[in-house]
Amino acid sequence: MSPELTETLAAGLTALGLSPAPAALDQLGRYCDLLLEKNQVMNLTAVTEPAQVVRRHFLDSAALLPTRALQGKAVVDVGTGAGFPGLVLAILDPSAHITLLDSQGKRLDWLAEVVGELGLDNVTILQGRAEEVGLDKEQRERYDTAVSRAVAALPVLAELCLPLVKPGGLFLAMKSNKTDEEIEAAAPIIQTLGGEPPFVLDYRLPGSETYQRIVTVLKARPTPPGYPRRWSKIKNG
Repeated sequence: MSPELTETLAAGLTALGLSPAPAALDQLGRYCDLLLEKNQVMNLTAVTEPAQVVRRHFLDSAALLPTRALQGKAVVDVGTGAGFPGLVLAILDPSAHITLLDSQGKRLDWLAEVVGELGLDNVTILQGRAEEVGLDKEQRERYDTAVSRAVAALPVLAELCLPLVKPGGLFLAMKSNKTDEEIEAAAPIIQTLGGEPPFVLDYRLPGSETYQRIVTVLKARPTPPGYPRRWSKIKNG
């Protein structure tokens, strides 16, 4: 990453109210380089310009940090893909322990290489389908916070994420700010899974006029047996 782009990244993080350490900026720069290099042979992201990686991936992922929901917490990133938001969060907040969950082994193998190269000791790689991991006794209701930037409707994300969160914990979904109907549609399953009505926070992506949204759900009660359901049931509502 060029020095000019590193300055842009630092300015964007400052605009979010964050004070990144120089080492974190260096790690994000290296992450960007590794991402774009690997993207030439593996489909990791449709974003191919370094400046857009900074704005659309790094700064958007970092927007979760001002919520203070991650500090010192056990966090699972469901459907992490190329590491968004989880790996960005792990770099910027070393106090959080981030588990990167995805079903694609090749992506996770690459992420493990990146984690090793960056020298991160607060990241765990976990392969599996979220609807199956949520039934695993060792993973179910284990995490303080679940986050997801995966492209899926909120009713689906809620059922994949909330079973992993312990009562008293949080589920944070990163969505477009035009998701009122989606949030309304998710209300019944969120309640069934033990969640309270969502709290919505809209924010402007630094360096743009784009507004995004964090949908936060407090898990007040244990998820009942039988959830998450099979994938065919989840996707069909």
